[in-house]
Order: sequence, then C-alpha cells, then structure tokens
Amino acid sequence: MNPRNYFLPLVMGYASLMFIGCSSGNTRPSEENAAEVPVYLDTNYSFRERAADLVSRMTLEEKVSQMCTDADSIPRLGVPAYRWWSECLHGIARNGNATVFPMPIGLAATFDDALVHEVADAISTEGRVLFEMARKRGNLSKYTGLTYYSPSINIFRDPRWGRGQETYGEDPFLTSTMGVAYVKGLQGDDPKYLKVAACAKHYAAYSGYSHDAKWFSNTTDVDMYQTYLPAFKALVKEADVESVMGAYNIINDEPACGSRKYLVDILRGQWGFEGYVTSDCGALGRFINTYNICKTPADAAALAANSGLNLNCGWVYNSGLVKAVEKGLVKESTIDSLLTTLLTTRFKLGLFDNQQDVAYANIPWDKVDCKEHRDQAYEAAAKSFVLLENKNNTLPLGPDDHYVYVTGANANNQDALIGNYFGMNGQLTTFLEGISARMPKGMSLQYRPGVQLTKEAYNNWTTKEAPEADVVVACLGLTNALEGEGMDAIAADDHGEFPRLAIPEAQLSFLKKIRQTIEDPKNGYSHKSKLVVVLTGGCPVLLNEIRELADALIYAWYPGEEGGTAFADLLFGRISPSGHTPLTFVKSLDQLPPFDDYSMKGRTYRYMDSDVLYPFGYGLSYTTFDYSNLVCPEYVKAGEELKIKVDVKNTGKMQSDEVVQMYITDMESTVDTPVRQLCAFKRINLKPGETKTVELSVQPVSMSVVTPSLRRIIEEGKFSISVGNGQPLPQTANYLESEFVVEGNKEIEL
Repeated sequence: MNPRNYFLPLVMGYASLMFIGCSSGNTRPSEENAAEVPVYLDTNYSFRERAADLVSRMTLEEKVSQMCTDADSIPRLGVPAYRWWSECLHGIARNGNATVFPMPIGLAATFDDALVHEVADAISTEGRVLFEMARKRGNLSKYTGLTYYSPSINIFRDPRWGRGQETYGEDPFLTSTMGVAYVKGLQGDDPKYLKVAACAKHYAAYSGYSHDAKWFSNTTDVDMYQTYLPAFKALVKEADVESVMGAYNIINDEPACGSRKYLVDILRGQWGFEGYVTSDCGALGRFINTYNICKTPADAAALAANSGLNLNCGWVYNSGLVKAVEKGLVKESTIDSLLTTLLTTRFKLGLFDNQQDVAYANIPWDKVDCKEHRDQAYEAAAKSFVLLENKNNTLPLGPDDHYVYVTGANANNQDALIGNYFGMNGQLTTFLEGISARMPKGMSLQYRPGVQLTKEAYNNWTTKEAPEADVVVACLGLTNALEGEGMDAIAADDHGEFPRLAIPEAQLSFLKKIRQTIEDPKNGYSHKSKLVVVLTGGCPVLLNEIRELADALIYAWYPGEEGGTAFADLLFGRISPSGHTPLTFVKSLDQLPPFDDYSMKGRTYRYMDSDVLYPFGYGLSYTTFDYSNLVCPEYVKAGEELKIKVDVKNTGKMQSDEVVQMYITDMESTVDTPVRQLCAFKRINLKPGETKTVELSVQPVSMSVVTPSLRRIIEEGKFSISVGNGQPLPQTANYLESEFVVEGNKEIEL
C-alpha cells in the first residue's frame, strides 16, 4: 500500500472515478455513475450513507472485524487496517514526540476554559501530524490513530481515588465547562471533517478502586442526574462529542457497557447522541470473568451489542459476536446499524477521501512541540499553580534573598511533571532546571536531593546545610509512581489509590528536619531561612503538618514540560499565582464517607457541612483585589437566565489574573439540594489600580432541582448568590452576596 493514499490498489479505479466526480459539486451521481463508483467512495453522499454502503458490502465476519479496537484490513474493499485506541489526556500520549501540558486536574485549576480550548487545539494539531507521519512510515501501531480516548470527565468525588488527576475536579459545572472546551478544541471547527475524534469517558459513576475486581457504583438516580451525568450530557449536547466510553463498573446492578438504561434510554434517547460508544479496554471480559453476568463470549457480546455498544476494546467481540448472531442472540441488522455508526466516524475524519482535500491532513511537522505550543504549556502551568500559604509575604523572593537552596525528591524529577497518560519530548524542564535558568544574576544556588521519593537518605548533609541559605525550596509530593491507574503506579502500596491521603512519611520527616535546623538557635546563623514548599500530585493530600512547617506552600499538580520554568517565574515574582483549587482539601480522613459509598451525601464542597483546610475555589495571589457594586436583579422568571454585574479592582502593586467565581444556593428547595454550587466563573487580568466590570450569568439549570420522581424543576422561591474569589467562607478574602426570587415554576429537560 502506498502510505500517502488511504486506498489500496484494488480500488484505484473506483477512487479515480470518485475524484473526477467530485469536481461536479454536490449533485447526486447519475444511475450510470452510481453503478461505476461505489457510494462509499463518492463524496457527494453523506458520511453515514457512505458508511452504510460500505457495511452492506461486507460479510458478517468482516463486519465484526471492524468492531474491535484493532480493526483488520479488508483488501477487496480497499479498507485499510485501523487502530482505534489513542490517548491525548494532556497532550498526545504514547506516540513519539509531543508537547506535554499540565494534567487535567491542573488545567481545571486554571479556571480558564478559553485556554483549555487552545490547549486541545494544539494537541489535535500534533495528533494529525503524528498520524500522517505514521501512515507515511507504514506504522499502524497502537496509539497512532485519530480516535482519542479523552477527555476524562468523571467527578473526583473522593480525594483518595488515584485517577482523580485525570479529571477536572469535583464540581459538575467546572467539569462540564472544561470538558466542552476540550472537546471543541480537539474536534476542530471545519464544516466537513473532524480534526480528531474525542471520547467522553468513563460513562458513568466511575471513580473508585480501579484494581478492585468487583466494582459496584450503587447510587441514587437523583445523584446521577445531579452530579455524575451533567458533564456527559454537556459534552453530547453542547460539544457534539464523537464518542462515549462505557466504564468498567456495575451501576446499580447493570454493567456500564451493557446497560440499556444508560446507553440507549439516556445517552441516545434523552440526549440524542449520534456518535459511537466504545467499551473501556477489557470491560466486556469482566461480564464473564469478574461479574459472572454472562457464561460465554457470545452471551457477553450479545448483551453489549443489544445495548448499543459499537466498539469493543478487548477480545469479546472477536471471540463471540459472530456466534451471537448465528445463535440468534443478536440480529445482523443490529450489527449493521452499530457498524454504520462506527465507520461514519472514520469517514468524518476524511480517511476514505483524497487527503489533499482534507485540510487537517496537510499540517507540517514543525507544528509538533513547536514554540507556540510550548508557550501554551507554559501559560497553562503558570495559571495552574495554587498558592496555598504565604506567611509574611515570603513570596515572591526579593533583592535581599541571595542564596537559594533547592532540595527534595521532586526537585529534579521529570516524573513530577508528567502525571499519567503522558507524552515525551526533549524539552521537559524540572523545577531545579527552571530555577537555575531563570534565577537573577548574582544569586547563589545549591542543590541536594536530600530524600528519595519514599525513602530517607543516609549520611545526609542537606538538612545541616539548609540554614546557610536565605531560602530553602523543598520540592516534594507525589509522582505517577505513587498514584494513578494501578498498572502504572509501580511504587504504590495500594494499586495507585491513596487511602492515607498523605505524602510519603520519608518526605514529611525530611521536611521536619529542615524546619528544625532552621529554627535551631545553635546553628550559628544570624538570619532565619525561609522555607518554600512546592508539592506535586493529583489528589488533595492532607496538609495540616506541611502547612505549619512551610513559610510558603504551593500546589503544582503535574505541571507539564514547562512546569519548572513557570514555577521559577512565580518564585522570583515575574508572574503572580492565580490558580484555584478544583477540589477540597480536608483536614482529616474522618471528614470523608467510606470510599466505596457512591452517595454524594457528605462529599465534595457541594454536600459537606464540616470545616475544611482549603475549600474548593481557593487560591492566593501576590496582589489584592476588591469587589464592589454587585448588581443583581431582585426577580427572575422561572426558565430565564439571571445576569449580574460586579466591579473588581486590583488594589495591590502587581499585575495579576483573578478568577471571579459565582456560587448559588437554593434557600427554599422542597428537596435535598447542594449547600452551594458553582454556577459561573470568569478569569480576568488587572493591572495595579485597574478596575473591570465583570458580567456573569446564572443559567436556568443551576436554579433547578431533581425530584425523586426524576423531574428537573425550577421551583419558585428565594435564592442566594455570592460573587468573589472563592466560596463565601472564612478562607476567602473577598466576596459579595445578594438574593433574588424565582417567579413561577418550570420543568426543564432532565
């Protein structure tokens, strides 16, 4: 096969006729031409018509071969082999050189959906280039396709979940907003072709022990519609996401990949989803080997196919789907419908068309990890860092700080940058490298790791030398070796989950020793070193002790290839921190319900009633802001949006971004509702002394409740809103509050 052309020689005659016919515009081909040119090669037909025609020419065995992750070639029809499974969680993963952006939990901390859209656009650009390069090389390896299993829009309902780093946090509104932006950026804006195909995963209520063989996500339908499903609905209806992935788990006695309720009734029925559904990899095998729902591959294949599963990532369809049809468990017409939908995606990607006519197929190689994309990675990292503590204005460092001592297990550790599902390139900049490259002239720098990731060092001079420095920068925390999907977390004791919710004891002990030597009056130094702690990780670890030990505390998540450079600029005051927590940092494990309890009662800031250490939406800055002149209407009709205005002024001495957040509370609901919930946000930039008027809107869905009878209703009554740089809590520096009344009742779409 000539890799520059996606057609095999056996159909070159058809292809040439098709290209001639294209010049005549969008008119239907004549009956004579239709006899000469197969419909599936004729661009005058719709993608679905072409896909249906191609399916009609296949044998049953050939059809099934196309419904598996590693789809076989069909030479007689000119159908090349294709690998459906690719990853781009925060950059193209597992497929050569690519820009590495912050993990999604870090992107969520930016509260910048416009930036997330730009990041996704850059990622899909690189994905197209890498795909074309692989085709030219004849490389059909896994992860080389254009159908990406991203984004992950599960709700980070429990901080002990190791895969929470892959999500946009604990809030449905923030997750929906970021997920929609990401999908739109990935799939592009061409009126005809998809840039790449995105996939909303893992559908649904997936956020528990991923290594647990029997994984049951039992919860109420109200919690599903209030918390677990909104992001999936948003990606389907607002972003037109091309694919949805069914999860591993059992949802209220139904396997997610074999649930007519969730795959047929809700996904396609209520939401009108028209794309393809894939299983998570190996999920159908669990029907037989784990959950004992099915006895044979044919039974498992039938259950999935009859529930609307188009693509099997795994072995079950290959082993059992033909037999299922032969045994009468599945109609071949069902297979035809499923495969037509699946192949439509490949047509949307332009894979059966002349590549010169597909703009996305002609992007130059120099777009991979280019300066523009690295600049975006820098911006994303810089906006993601959350300043949690800054005692006595320790940061930024000033002209009296002459000697910086960098230490810690993650100071020069690239794993602390990349998280999981990562790509690689030669531009990864660690914290140490960033500080070294960006430090002011004349400043002294020393580095000693001091401690290993999970083990203390012997003959350690680091803590003894720390008091000599003006500033000690301790880079600690987690890496993908300690948290994540079980198979990747090679140093974890709990398969990548985090039941203790703490950094390794060796690191905490090391930090305590540094603090002790700094405070020791016998150390012989007239000054007291400042201790700056930067933590990497994807989950909100317990920070009570670290908070007391540190003079300044920064949570860096997994910041990507430019993480070290961005951190150095924050350290030296070239930029102001502006990230906000996309999840809740609790004070104690006692504040959390059992991990395997999927009820939302007592979970996340929306349903917790206890005091926490750092609430959702929290983040400090190097400057100060003042909120004033909140304008909120007194009344709004049920079903209409509420528009507010507020003035925000930078009252400090440094230019900085501010994330304006609005929360809403239903004060007179007749059913259980969240304590409060995020309903709007906007990131703005203000110069010192500058004031901007910010306009925000509360959408009707944010004023609604879900009743036990599963109706979504906007109820008449009183609501309160708060607008500021966080929730209306003691930890928040600035916020204003107001009330309004909803007039009338209105039922809206569930």
